[in-house]
Amino acid sequence: MASVAIAPRCTPGARAAAVADIAVWALIEEAELTPKPALVDLRGPGAHRDLDVERMRCSARALRNTFVRLYETAVTQPVSSDLREALAAIGRAGEVAMMRATGGNNAHRGAIWSLGLLVAGTALTRGVNANRIALTAARIARYPGRVLAETASNGQRVCARYGVTGARGEAQSAFPHVVQIGLPKLREGRLGGLSEADARLDALIAIMATLADTCLLHRGGESALAAAQQGALRVLAAGGCATPMGRDALHALDRELIACFASPGGAADMLAAVLFLDRLEHLAGSLPWK
Repeated sequence: MASVAIAPRCTPGARAAAVADIAVWALIEEAELTPKPALVDLRGPGAHRDLDVERMRCSARALRNTFVRLYETAVTQPVSSDLREALAAIGRAGEVAMMRATGGNNAHRGAIWSLGLLVAGTALTRGVNANRIALTAARIARYPGRVLAETASNGQRVCARYGVTGARGEAQSAFPHVVQIGLPKLREGRLGGLSEADARLDALIAIMATLADTCLLHRGGESALAAAQQGALRVLAAGGCATPMGRDALHALDRELIACFASPGGAADMLAAVLFLDRLEHLAGSLPWK
């Protein structure tokens, strides 16, 4: 996808479109990053049976209007329970659009929540700063939802079963795996001379090492989560994905997770959020904020 250019002095609607384009770009960049452990990438479906990279691209593009609406709604009102509910309604409509584009697969359901909150946080935050955007998003996330789904999501069931906080807890805590782990690791890799792909892979692996990923718990239980975290730590201990030993450890982790049909989708969502915030800060000089 082409890089996003944002013209100075553009209208709020154009700003919403530009931020939405960055969110879509981040989702596609995450999907195309290769090789990821047990995740959809340019090699194939990973541990999935009903997804591929083109379907992930279609899902991301189908969400563009959702991100535009999230931004436009957030920029018009303060953080409140009413805003939280308005954003949730837009997110639910986005899920419908995503499912239609993917033939019924919830490819980016978690990303709608995490990236959607960060898009709204961007609209409500003066200037472009990842930490401040995440803190604003957390203020929104801390309001309870008033509309209850008829059936619990996979993530909600996993949280109840294993006593983890999941994507909701990550958002309410201001995305620590994004701003405190993934984003610093990405930039550390770049400063250390890594290729962009290797820096992104190391950021993903660093997130995996400590995230209580509900996608892994849903697909493979505590054993899959432990395998993912321990395998990620081995990659990091070997020097990261750019070293021969680190790349071998990455491929071993990929094989292990595929064998138990477990995919670290929560970590992938966090990486997309890392890429989104990183891109926003990179373009900060050309973003016309209020």
